Amino acid sequence: MTGRSTPQRARTRSAARLAAVQALYQREMERTPVARLLDEFHQHRLGRVIEDLEMEQADVPFFDSLVQGVAARQQDLDALVGGKLARGWTLERMDKTMLQVLRAGAFELLARPDVPKAAAISEYVDVAKAFFDDDQARFVNGVLDAVAREVRP
Repeated sequence: MTGRSTPQRARTRSAARLAAVQALYQREMERTPVARLLDEFHQHRLGRVIEDLEMEQADVPFFDSLVQGVAARQQDLDALVGGKLARGWTLERMDKTMLQVLRAGAFELLARPDVPKAAAISEYVDVAKAFFDDDQARFVNGVLDAVAREVRP
């Protein structure tokens, strides 16, 4: 891989992560079947112009892997993430967007050993910053760091 393609790959994977969280949120809120969700994002969102904003090109296979993986392993991911929350906190109390950030991040840490754990955590902290303030981004960092210690000792 050349030096030029590495930053491009990082950008397309970052875009895929953000889009995956958006897709997972839509799945959570509307119960959209995964196949229909993937098709909708492929046809109408990834790399498209939406409301005069050009969406970043995304690594489509990586996006698909994240969405399908979280959907397939949601119960395991919820148990993993839920076990890292402070006493008295439950996934049900959590903001639905935050929940998708944590599910996607936990999936990547669990199932994508090709992605360095520090890079995965940092990427999902950045995704969190797209939706939340710095306190919530630090929360994502803490939870995903705890997940990483368990799944990648």
